[in-house]
Amino acid sequence: MSFPQLLSSCFAVAALGLSPLLADAPNQLSAEEKAQGFQLLFDGQSFTGWEHKGNWVIQDGALDCPKRGGDITYTVAKVPDDFELRFEWKASKGCNSGVYYRPGQYEYQVLDNANSDYGKNPRSTAASLYFCMAPSRDNARPHDVWNEGRIVCKGTVIQHWLNGEAVVDFDYTDPRWAREIEVLRIRGGDLNKRGAFLRLQDHGQPVAYRSLRLRTIPAGEKLVPSPEFKPQPMTPEALEIEAKRIEQLLHPKPAKKKKAS
Repeated sequence: MSFPQLLSSCFAVAALGLSPLLADAPNQLSAEEKAQGFQLLFDGQSFTGWEHKGNWVIQDGALDCPKRGGDITYTVAKVPDDFELRFEWKASKGCNSGVYYRPGQYEYQVLDNANSDYGKNPRSTAASLYFCMAPSRDNARPHDVWNEGRIVCKGTVIQHWLNGEAVVDFDYTDPRWAREIEVLRIRGGDLNKRGAFLRLQDHGQPVAYRSLRLRTIPAGEKLVPSPEFKPQPMTPEALEIEAKRIEQLLHPKPAKKKKAS
């Protein structure tokens, strides 16, 4: 191979190597996503459409929450009843956060599993339907590394994806999941509720989100849960943690009365 041919080949390889990076640039819609009807909720540069208390900042093309002060909410329109949300999230060490997408306690858990006490209970680990359904496995990346999240809901079917895998995939009317649904009910959750603004949680630890894309799932598009889905089993330690929390919810301690001045 001559030098010009070798140089041309090197440029071709470089171009091939760069093309996936360009295609995966954050806060962009791919041609396929545009055809599917996705809308970009965050442009990487402004808070247009988002409301918060001033504790969120835009840093490196992401919605970043470096300090405590409250959640951030997308207020342009409520989440459709049947929808798909794609997003990326990055948790700091020990971070606990979440994506709320329907009224009440519908939460896609965002967590640094390895360094948070919430990681001891599968029903509160990353990508779980918090305090309801554990993911099938832990495939979350280490803290301070971007993860790819995805929520797909159609009718009574709920899917939570993490890094390319559907780790929660169930129909909440299926009798097999009666115990999980009851646990969420005790917390105050009702899976039949619809119509909420998308909300990203500030739980007190730094967290970041980007590439938030949303589409309405058309009526003719089916979503069938996998019959092979199995949530991670609850360990004795996890069951004990959960039992204590349920006891607190069912029998809360009365608030202390303020002393008269």
